[in-house]
Amino acid sequence: MTAAVTDAGSPPGTEAPDPPNGTELPEPSISGPGRPTGNAALKLVLLGVVCSAAWLASVLIGGFLDPGPEIHRVALAAHILALVLAFGAILVLDWVGLLWLLGRRDVHDTRRLDSAAQPLIWGGLAILLISGALLHPELSSPPTQIKLVSILVLMLNGLVLTQTMKQLHQLPPGTLFTAMAAGLRARLLVALCLSQTCWWTSVLVGLLNSTLRRWTGA
Repeated sequence: MTAAVTDAGSPPGTEAPDPPNGTELPEPSISGPGRPTGNAALKLVLLGVVCSAAWLASVLIGGFLDPGPEIHRVALAAHILALVLAFGAILVLDWVGLLWLLGRRDVHDTRRLDSAAQPLIWGGLAILLISGALLHPELSSPPTQIKLVSILVLMLNGLVLTQTMKQLHQLPPGTLFTAMAAGLRARLLVALCLSQTCWWTSVLVGLLNSTLRRWTGA
């Protein structure tokens, strides 16, 4: 009677059978980063709902609350500082990304900068929503409506872009933009272009509204 010999920690009968003579087992393939998993996608949706709810609360409060000239001045100062904070971080991050596209930076240079810039970007956006609610915007104005929609789009796009950047940072060091998978490359380009378009639209419309208020004395 012969006793079964198994590996330590493995129950009898679960060991892998030996391959036939002359047959080699295939080596595991190395695949690039894929799309978000179920948990990541659910988290993305929940964060999108939170951002949308915060944006809607800011719009509704701003439309019905008139805090007066003193608070308006303080809110305007906070609004400008938050814009410099968030938009400045975006510009620096996108500049380093552009240098990577041109082959002047490593892909992981953007990872280090991205981890440092994210608190500035989202903190600045939060201050923009709070201070914007105290500025009593003219919601019936088409430029203001364009600005508000741009802010919502850039926040939701920022969530998608954050997930795309996580996939990007899983690539090996020295990876070139042209060597990336076509799907990841397309998502990255679309998200970056949409981000810049929405940010510049918000900034320019905000400057236009501020100038018009100064001229009209509103």
